[in-house]
Amino acid sequence: MALQKVTFQNAEGQTLVGRLELPVDRHPHNYAVFAHCFTCNKNLLAVKNIGKALTSHGFGVLRFDFTGLGESEGDFADTNFSGNVEDLVAAAKYLEENYESPTLIIGHSLGGAASIFAAGEIASIKAVATVGAPSNPVHVKHLLKSGVEEIQSTGKAIINLSGRDFTIKKQFLDDLETKSLPETAKALRKPLLIMHSPQDDTVGIRNAEEIYISAHHPKSFVSLDGADHLLSRKEDSVYVGEVISGWAKRYVDVSEKVDSKLRTKHQVAASLDGEDGFTTQMKVGNHYMIADEPISYGGNDFGPSPYELVSAGLSACTVMTIQMYARRKGWVVDNVEVHTSYSKSHAEDCENCESDQAKIDTFHREIKLKGDLDDKQKTRIMQIADKCPVHRTLHSTTQVITNLVP
Repeated sequence: MALQKVTFQNAEGQTLVGRLELPVDRHPHNYAVFAHCFTCNKNLLAVKNIGKALTSHGFGVLRFDFTGLGESEGDFADTNFSGNVEDLVAAAKYLEENYESPTLIIGHSLGGAASIFAAGEIASIKAVATVGAPSNPVHVKHLLKSGVEEIQSTGKAIINLSGRDFTIKKQFLDDLETKSLPETAKALRKPLLIMHSPQDDTVGIRNAEEIYISAHHPKSFVSLDGADHLLSRKEDSVYVGEVISGWAKRYVDVSEKVDSKLRTKHQVAASLDGEDGFTTQMKVGNHYMIADEPISYGGNDFGPSPYELVSAGLSACTVMTIQMYARRKGWVVDNVEVHTSYSKSHAEDCENCESDQAKIDTFHREIKLKGDLDDKQKTRIMQIADKCPVHRTLHSTTQVITNLVP
């Protein structure tokens, strides 16, 4: 994943700060804009995880701080829901002028409601996804609790939200009253994905039902069973990103761009930002994937480890080689399974090792054959397994030529 800090102006000329996440090859097939939740910011862990999942599938993702939040300029007390919608439109304009018009917009919580409103104002948007969104912006009032009465009587109040104090003015509440999400969703006429947890105790699941009923087809609902409102568990936010990626590809154009966007002389590329631990974005041929380390080694276990990838190559090569040989011989092999694991064995297990303290890399491979084969044929297939190209590469003298490039 390539991460860039970007800045752009809102409707009032104030500077908004964002992060643009790109796939490993820096050539996304489509761009998406992400709207964070009420009083959150672009650096919420769930937002990052969703972005990583999208970039691993070839999307470019712009996540930014709304006016008055995070690194962005402005006074939060002077902002409102309409301003959030305007910020999203400004973000889309920035992408249009500097990269490519966004085709996907994603919003979390109140940001989901804002995304539905903004999607109607951004012509290039072809798909909209919401996560834990309220069916009406005015729903946010219940988060303000007793402060609403003070706001109505004095014009403003200091409200503590998630351990932080925010000044909320009456204009914020007045603006919410003018927004009708059901009417906006009904008029949207764009593909809509609604994701919501039945255990969400901040924005109840009934909100998802109301949005779904209001919207026209194509519309989809995915239940985030067990997730909380902020998607605190990594597996929940990663799942959200994976589902959105797959769903959106039905509505945005990816085919021609995927075919032409491999712009490297190499077959594989890997990218890892300093803040991501071991979670590595990979581009393997024309395919995107994630590599990682197990949790026991300090990783997130979002993908296979480097040695698991090597074992995977050996396993895949072995089954392909066996089936290719069997077809050439006219033998009936209905199925081949190869199970491989990697370990380092002590040198005492290797008669040719010079030091008793040394270790030898060992791949343990088990082959399971299903088909009408006699013992002689099975013996020959086991011999052929050792001739698979990856197996031979692992046994041969190899070299890795490394160059530092700008």
